Amino acid sequence: MISIFTPPTPVNEEVRGYAPGSDERKAIEKAIRTLKSRIIDIPMIIGGKEVTTGNLEEIRAPHDHDTLLARYHMGTGEQVTQAIENALEARQKWSETSWEQRASIFLKAASLLSGAFRYKINAATMLGQSKNVHQAEIDAACESIDFLNFNVQYMADIYHIQPKNNLYTWNRLEQRPLEGFIFAVSPFNFTSIALNLAAAPALMGNVVVWKPAQNQIYSAKILMDVLRAAGLPAGVINMVFAPGKEAADVALAHPDLAGIHFTGSTEVFQSLWKGVGNNITGYKTFPRLVGETGGKDFVLAHPSARAVEVATALSRGAFEYQGQKCSAASRGYIPASLWPEVKCHLLDDLSQFKMGSPEDFSNFVNAVIDERAFNKLTGYIDQAKNHPDVEIIAGGNYDKSKGYFIEPTVIVTRDPNYDTMQTELFGPVLTLYVYEDKDFNDVLRLVDKTSPYGLTGALFATDRYAIEMASRALINAAGNFYINDKPTGAVVGRQPFGGSRASGTNDKAGSMLNLLRWVSPRTIKECFLPPVDHHYPFLADK
Repeated sequence: MISIFTPPTPVNEEVRGYAPGSDERKAIEKAIRTLKSRIIDIPMIIGGKEVTTGNLEEIRAPHDHDTLLARYHMGTGEQVTQAIENALEARQKWSETSWEQRASIFLKAASLLSGAFRYKINAATMLGQSKNVHQAEIDAACESIDFLNFNVQYMADIYHIQPKNNLYTWNRLEQRPLEGFIFAVSPFNFTSIALNLAAAPALMGNVVVWKPAQNQIYSAKILMDVLRAAGLPAGVINMVFAPGKEAADVALAHPDLAGIHFTGSTEVFQSLWKGVGNNITGYKTFPRLVGETGGKDFVLAHPSARAVEVATALSRGAFEYQGQKCSAASRGYIPASLWPEVKCHLLDDLSQFKMGSPEDFSNFVNAVIDERAFNKLTGYIDQAKNHPDVEIIAGGNYDKSKGYFIEPTVIVTRDPNYDTMQTELFGPVLTLYVYEDKDFNDVLRLVDKTSPYGLTGALFATDRYAIEMASRALINAAGNFYINDKPTGAVVGRQPFGGSRASGTNDKAGSMLNLLRWVSPRTIKECFLPPVDHHYPFLADK
């Protein structure tokens, strides 16, 4: 029996509020207590089996050095090779599995995340990555669920794209998984991104070797639990822990490398791209390279903007999750006429921020991810304290005695090309430049040229002519461009995410565009009345 199936229509997962006394508040508090009550060992998952090495590395909460959450088994290139072999062994059967069976697995995973695993994945993200409950909810639960549900719809849409025909031929288009394995490399800051980097290629019939960031392994383990509970066959997604360069060297040297799905720093993606180029003659196919990398995301206010809206976009956009978002507002351009009011509202917002453990639900700001990030960020703050062209008007203090805490810091500079206006910091540091109202056109050029990145940006204005002019002038400055909203918070199915320039390949996670990178089309022409004479009319004598 043959049928053409239609998947469930995806709907964005509702964000839960976690208000005091609510059922979800009680559930997440219980999940946190449960996770903290035991220290777990986290194995690699290769070919569906748990793989241990005995080389244990600790996972501690960034906001509390005394809280040991888990130990994971660090591997080497040997385990990466093993994962590649297991992936390739699983490839044929998985690639031949019908699309609706593949869809069912990931739809079930979405249902599990919405239900039985919701509070566990949120609690793990809060503890392991130091996210407050709202940031964990919109990431680990809601965006993960949305990626899974919407990607199934996009897959169906792709398979429905077919060429035109006439009476004598039937033209068909089929989408094949790529020939080989996908190397997925995920960052620490978004649990949902880690899931999507591995799951999106797998949904399209590919097999994956997934290396999560070491600072995200605690929640990555739960993601693998979800996928296994949903029925993902052994070897389709293999999770390995190994030093980044060692893992990359093994994966990039393999002739069956079919693609890289990456989110992380620009420098690392460039090194992967270079590695692929150096090995290009050894591959069986040209690997697909899909990467979302850095950003130096802007908020630009026009003199017609509303000051309180600008200030709120800055306080939320720059300091939610301690600015550790690729899309976080890290540079702002404020007209002199609005600056006194924007400054007043911004400082008022920051004065109300509490900082501390995410287990205290009243804390807006938590810890940065690790000591390396802490040292980098505090170095820039110390530099600003001693620079004649800048002034720190908020924050500037930090302390790592208990956790890696840095106050939300606002720098005002007289030099629009000052270091922190150009360099991606990835932390709770916002730099502002106040310009003369009459110089708005010049500032548009400044915004466009100051940074090598092109990820996100926001424009605030009520003047419609200014909005149109800025939208055109900044067409290449941001792959996600926001008008009268902060530059963070892209929603799957509404604002597909990604940027170009030094920010990546702009393949738009959360859209059909990304899934198209993980298939290779084959055109089929079936002719019902094949020619039986080689002559064309132009060959006739008369």
